[in-house]
Amino acid sequence: MKTRLAKSVGDEKALEIYKSLLEHTRKTVLQVEVNLLLFYADRVNPDDDWSSLGFIKYAQVNEDLGGRMHHAFLKALEHHQKAIIVGSDLPQINAQLLQEAFQKLEDHTFVIGPAMDGGYYLLGMKSPTPELFENMEWSTPNVFAQTVQRIESLGGTWYELPELSDVDYVEDWERYGWEL
Repeated sequence: MKTRLAKSVGDEKALEIYKSLLEHTRKTVLQVEVNLLLFYADRVNPDDDWSSLGFIKYAQVNEDLGGRMHHAFLKALEHHQKAIIVGSDLPQINAQLLQEAFQKLEDHTFVIGPAMDGGYYLLGMKSPTPELFENMEWSTPNVFAQTVQRIESLGGTWYELPELSDVDYVEDWERYGWEL
C-alpha cells in the first residue's frame, strides 16, 4: 500500500487510491502488444483482477527494491530481447509512452522515465545490468541522476522519456483532479 499517502488520508482511503492506480495501470498496459509480466510484493494471487488477461505472474524476490527490480529484469530478459519495468502509481502513464519506451530500446541500451521526485517511474534495458541496482540510495531525490551516471559509466546509451509524477502524497493525487 501507499504508506506515505496513508499518513495524510488514512489507510482505507490510501488503499482505495492505490486500487484506482492499479486499475489505471492494468488498462494501460493491456493496450500495448507485448508479453506482460506481473510481479507481486509477496505472493501470487491467481484469482485477482489480473488473472485471465494474459499476465505471467511471479512473486518478487529480495527485500531490497533494487534486488526486486533486477530480478524482474532477469526473468523478463530470459525470454525477450528487451524489457521495461513501470511503476503502478502513475496517473499520467499511457500506452503511447510505453510503446515509445520499447521503440527507443531499438537504438539505445536503456530508456528511463524520470519522476518529479528525483527517482524514475520506468526503466528499460536489453540485458541484465545489476550495477544499476546495487548500493543505490532508493527513495531519495538522487536516484534518477545516480542511475544515469551509472549508465554512462558502463558506456551505455539512454533515452529520456518525459518527466511524470507518481502518487506518494495527497497533493500528487489531487494534482490530476482525481477525487478523494
